[in-house]
Amino acid sequence: MKAWAAWTTGSTAMLGSLADTALDLLASVITLIGVRVASRPADDDHRFGHGKAEAVVALFQVVIISVSALGIGWRAIERLRSGAVTTEAESGIAVSAIAILATLALITYQRMVVRRTGSVAIKADSLHYSSDLALNSAVIVALLLESKAGLHGADPLFGVLIAGWLLYGAGTTASHVLEQLMDKEWPAERKKQFIEVVMRIPEAAGIHDLRTRTSGAHEFAQFHLWMDGKLTLTEVHAVMDRVEAELAKEFPGVEILIHPDPEGHKDELGYTPSESVT
Repeated sequence: MKAWAAWTTGSTAMLGSLADTALDLLASVITLIGVRVASRPADDDHRFGHGKAEAVVALFQVVIISVSALGIGWRAIERLRSGAVTTEAESGIAVSAIAILATLALITYQRMVVRRTGSVAIKADSLHYSSDLALNSAVIVALLLESKAGLHGADPLFGVLIAGWLLYGAGTTASHVLEQLMDKEWPAERKKQFIEVVMRIPEAAGIHDLRTRTSGAHEFAQFHLWMDGKLTLTEVHAVMDRVEAELAKEFPGVEILIHPDPEGHKDELGYTPSESVT
């Protein structure tokens, strides 16, 4: 429908919307592949799972969107310089209105999935379609200004704005993706809540060297746990089981690795007092 509307109207804004939708289709197919790979369980070659496949896919989406935005911006500038006129705006407006309704339905479902899974690939994909709402609305405004208000040049001008919007969204997504690829720590508030849960166990004398990371929809946390040095190995193991069980209630799905230490012992590289909680 958008291809037909872009052909009949000659609208740069509609052409940009068409390019964005076509690339969204490609990106969604790539996302599907990435999510399927990321959902595979850990194996002998990938002991931490395949979660980073989502980040790789999302980064590829960023490249696609950026190239698309640059192409749209160039085309819009060329039309501004040539003074090309948009025709048959009604068809473009109708197609954009239908696209808005379809996109709203899709985004609603995607956001529900992201809340349930935390998938960075689907979150990136949803960002594309969220931008479509503004993009399709911009197309309608551009066509109305061109055809009804007689403001020639409004269509390619909106094309430039759309290109800028796409580049901004690509930059935001790239930042989030790189955080995962670089194993950025959880937010401070989430780490604080994690420590508070651990310290509910009476035998937990302290926690230090907490390290966290996210890989796709999977999360990992490891830390050193201080306990009474007189406890037997069996007793220490029982305490760690209780800590893991308590954490599983409030941090379901997080893979946890605990290193037990006698109370007061510190041997991690780069230790600073601020990393310890007792």
